[in-house]
Amino acid sequence: MHNKITLSQLLNIKHPVIMAPMFLVSNVEMLVEASKAGITGCVPALNYRTIDAFEAALKELKDSCTGPFGVNLIVNKSNFLYKEQLKSCCAFKVDYIITSLGSPKETINQAHKAGVKVFCDVVNLDYAKKVEALGADALIAVNKEAGGHFGPTSYEKLIPELVENCNIPVISAGGVGNNTQMQRMMNLGAAGVSVGSIFIASTESGVSQEYKEACVNYGAKDIVASNKLSGSYCTVINTPYVKNMGTQQNGIEKFLNKNKRLKKWFKAFTFYKGMKKFEKAAFSATYKTVWCAGPSIEYVNAVKPVNEIVKTLVNAKG
Repeated sequence: MHNKITLSQLLNIKHPVIMAPMFLVSNVEMLVEASKAGITGCVPALNYRTIDAFEAALKELKDSCTGPFGVNLIVNKSNFLYKEQLKSCCAFKVDYIITSLGSPKETINQAHKAGVKVFCDVVNLDYAKKVEALGADALIAVNKEAGGHFGPTSYEKLIPELVENCNIPVISAGGVGNNTQMQRMMNLGAAGVSVGSIFIASTESGVSQEYKEACVNYGAKDIVASNKLSGSYCTVINTPYVKNMGTQQNGIEKFLNKNKRLKKWFKAFTFYKGMKKFEKAAFSATYKTVWCAGPSIEYVNAVKPVNEIVKTLVNAKG
């Protein structure tokens, strides 16, 4: 079985850790620091408004990263820039692409021609088998503890199930904030881990000081799931504003979301509106704050440089 390959071997990195792609948070500086610290970072292509801005970032990453880096692509119809983003990833020969939301078939075909690896977000065995059959190089097993959009299954169940039934490496996403938790995933058979939330409060992250401080001051018990922002459930910090706004779609929103003819447009509109809210909150101090984070902010006790955060993950003492 090939799934005995670790992420370190797959990407030739010192520690089997991906700094997870985070909408509006991940940036070039964080990925460069991640590579210096012996892990790999991944950035969402959607963090760049235009293809020119995206390619400028890829060029900078190619020039500055001392190790491999990846790009997260949304591969369904809500991402109007998908085809161009994929083309850029192949032209710049990024080390790997992580696909989310949709069939990765075309991405895998194009990327493999360019020598680029493809890891696919999966939340269950059925989908994992599908992407493995399409030629995916690894699975990103998104579990219940993940920040942002999360899966329905606990890591205790999901990792062993995928490891047992699939022949490609399984990278666990969600529920890792320190070395003990990372070792727990590896002991269940994971080839590596994808870790996001604990890096929001990094010195290099470009989000507002308020967002970083919220990750320091709030903990796991303050994380709630809301479906008001992207139409799908997404974890956010339960600030007074979120408490006031509520986390469930109202009757009209639910109706529009279920109506066959209107659903696609409403979903796209909800997503756009929700992303705008995230963007405003991420970069400015406003009482209308919707901050995305996962339960592992429990382990964030100060704003630190990326390399310090990596140490807490990869050293047993951390």
